[in-house]
Amino acid sequence: MPKARSNGIELYYEIHGSGKPLILIAGLGYSHWQWHKMIPWLAEHFQVITFDNRGVGQSEKPAGPYTAQMLAQDTIGLLDELNIEKAVIAGHSMGGFIAQSIALDFPQRVEKLILCSTNFGGPNHVPVTPEAMKVLTDVSSDPLTRFKNGLAVSTAPGWSEKNPEMIEEWVKWRVANPIEPAPYQAQLAIGLGLLPEAASFENKLSRINVPTLILFGAHDKVVPPANADLLSQKIAGSTVLIFPDAGHFFPIEIPEAASRAITDFAA
Repeated sequence: MPKARSNGIELYYEIHGSGKPLILIAGLGYSHWQWHKMIPWLAEHFQVITFDNRGVGQSEKPAGPYTAQMLAQDTIGLLDELNIEKAVIAGHSMGGFIAQSIALDFPQRVEKLILCSTNFGGPNHVPVTPEAMKVLTDVSSDPLTRFKNGLAVSTAPGWSEKNPEMIEEWVKWRVANPIEPAPYQAQLAIGLGLLPEAASFENKLSRINVPTLILFGAHDKVVPPANADLLSQKIAGSTVLIFPDAGHFFPIEIPEAASRAITDFAA
């Protein structure tokens, strides 16, 4: 189980395949497992690096709150330990905040940028839908029911019913890897810290001058796809791709199509 010392903590990481480095940054409360459906496809074309952000999985879980800039430094420290000068940087949801921070603070380390199911923070982004908010904040039912309801609202309509085996695998993974409240709150602070307009990325993204791909699921209720155009308007020359049959968790819902999009863009 390889670990690297980065930014004062130990980070768990995995490397699959060979070629151009591609680092995948997971979202809130998720470890590198979030990318496991895409790795076999991507590893045919890239040296794929996945890792557990601070606060989850097998990485250290120091006290929070955390910031996007802090986890950007974690990621760059991992690249340093692996002697990787420049990589394609991809981040999903909270990982997209970290990817934006890397592109802004460490532009020389970014070959291409891929922002997945994310936003730029601040008061002008499109927030979570009321439907998703109601489900994700429900505390009236038992934890298993809440988790399954959360998966249903975070994926495309009907996807969970059509993919019971994947839902079962997802549930088993979460039961084996329960959310720890304190580190989860520390990660949650990343998004909350970007809500003030001055702290958001909105008016800073014009500084990004690397090829950028923005990926969303058309049925994303957690980070609505209207955020894709908002991001694109701020990043010159960026490309938007909306997956018609996916929701927030498109890396698990449509791994082959998502991997193909990334490969076509970055290979």
